[in-house]
Amino acid sequence: MNEQHYDASNIQVLKGLEAVRLRPAMYIGDVTSRGLHHLVYEVVDNSVDEALAGYCTEIEVTINEDGSVTVIDNGRGIPVDVHHEENKTALELVMTVLHAGGKFDKDTYKVSGGLHGVGISVVNALSQWLKAEVYRDGKIYRQEYLRGIPLGPVKAGEKTELTGTQITFLPDDTIFQTMQFKYDILQDRLRELAFLNRNLKIKISEVRTGQSDTFQYSGGIIEFVKYMDTARSALHPEVLYFSGEREGVPVELAMEYTDSYSENIFTFVNNINTIEGGSHLVGFKAALTKTLNSYALKNNLLKNGETNFTGEDVREGISVILSVKVSEPQFEGQTKTKLGNSEVRGVVESLVSEGLSEYLEQNPATGKTIIEKCLTAARSREAAKRARELTRRKSALESGHLPGKLADCSSRNPAECEVYLVEGDSAGGTAKQGRDRYFQAILPLRGKILNVEKARLDKILANEEIRTMISALGTGIGSDEFDVSKLRYDKIIVMTDADVDGAHIRTLLLTFFFRHMRPLVELGHIYIAQPPLYRVYAGKQEYYAYDDEQRDEFMSRFKNKKPNVQRYKGLGEMNAEQLWSTTMDPDERTILQVTIEEVIEADHIFSCLMGDQVPPRRQFIEENAVYATNVDT
Repeated sequence: MNEQHYDASNIQVLKGLEAVRLRPAMYIGDVTSRGLHHLVYEVVDNSVDEALAGYCTEIEVTINEDGSVTVIDNGRGIPVDVHHEENKTALELVMTVLHAGGKFDKDTYKVSGGLHGVGISVVNALSQWLKAEVYRDGKIYRQEYLRGIPLGPVKAGEKTELTGTQITFLPDDTIFQTMQFKYDILQDRLRELAFLNRNLKIKISEVRTGQSDTFQYSGGIIEFVKYMDTARSALHPEVLYFSGEREGVPVELAMEYTDSYSENIFTFVNNINTIEGGSHLVGFKAALTKTLNSYALKNNLLKNGETNFTGEDVREGISVILSVKVSEPQFEGQTKTKLGNSEVRGVVESLVSEGLSEYLEQNPATGKTIIEKCLTAARSREAAKRARELTRRKSALESGHLPGKLADCSSRNPAECEVYLVEGDSAGGTAKQGRDRYFQAILPLRGKILNVEKARLDKILANEEIRTMISALGTGIGSDEFDVSKLRYDKIIVMTDADVDGAHIRTLLLTFFFRHMRPLVELGHIYIAQPPLYRVYAGKQEYYAYDDEQRDEFMSRFKNKKPNVQRYKGLGEMNAEQLWSTTMDPDERTILQVTIEEVIEADHIFSCLMGDQVPPRRQFIEENAVYATNVDT
């Protein structure tokens, strides 16, 4: 075997921003739509940092006609004087050198978000072109870049009385898989930033569509909680709000109990959504459980024989926004969004305990309402525990501990297995005949499952179809039992009819997964099958169309004869071979992976669509009716 030559000549030194272009995912997560939108967030974060420092009151984001994005703020403007050690202007250093910025100087920025000094230079590196304009010291300063490389020096231009920074950039199409910025995704994040930064005015607009929104909230995170609970009924007259600072860590908390049965707790560190929680979340949970138990005991609100509340009991139906500012945050976890600073736990726990205790003493009516909610949740938890035990006993009686209606696959390697949740026994039978038995399992579902948005866990576990799904998937359910590592299938594919009922069943299933098995969605295990809507055929020639436009295109291919068009309204109208070739064959099918771009907005939508409040649902339908296709008439 020949020895590979290895010496100093094999060592590659990447200069400037080359490393970013070579490994973009290391800096922005990925090069899909998520990474594309992350570029905007990095630029906006710089402007928000100026707001946190007290120098910026307005930020404007525009999606331009050519697909580029412009971000303008009225902060101090990036410095343009020459850095004596580097012999370059501060603007050029910030735009072209990793780890160069004011965020490392705590006299300049006490706290900051973003990529800690690499954000704007990474955006520059991953853009076809970028133009920077700085309004500072009575003049406009400009510099342009091509894929991160300056096209010339910083130039001073005309006079101005404005201050601030304007960045316009077009992402590099040789790096990103998609170049289309989505207004709704940016809108959600900018709304979130406006909530988190009281009184900061943020505007977003898109030139091509004319869409425009302005967000500014004098109530800050109090209004954030109200927005989250648009489709829920609050159990007390006002949102509870506490704020304070201890050990140099400012803490803000807004919380509200509602008539829902799910907990909705969202935590932020320096405006970053810490989706994996961390020490601040641990501190809040500990304070909530301890304080409510103490209050209930002190005021004799627990009846004889009733034990202390668990964390699960006190968090049922709660909506929370917890925002902390940490000068040196330490992030960990799979997505680097879990706060690791141990000292923050004690800060949050003490501040929340003191604030909540004082509030409950001063508002006994609200205190009693909250305790009654916790008592009902505790009783439901005991009922759910009994229901789970019953489910396990029933499963043990069935062959192989799996539900009898499940047609399982022969492979026992979850990584290569998938299960189809099929609407109806008829379509389920066809799918069983058409599948590849080695890796495809079929679970027919009869009718519509329970709307879990309006039910506690004990009632959910009483639903036969849901119990069957839980047994088939193998993960269990409930905060104390769910274990994603026990999932028996890598892909869970929802396959329903292409009609209104099918859409409703899909929504019910997605609501169940989002509320009670969210990691399955977050880790990309949930998919939606895409069966064809039409079969266009004449003689032996046939095509399957997935929308009206494709149907018309296929019809135009028949020159000398008029084709027949079959409209599929149900999966049962296809035979096993057709279902396999169009919808189940991995080499030919199209399946849509369900992802959560914004968890808070997803929560808001599910509560609007599936909750008890009619006005928010009507508003959602009116605003989104333009996107509806193939609606039954």
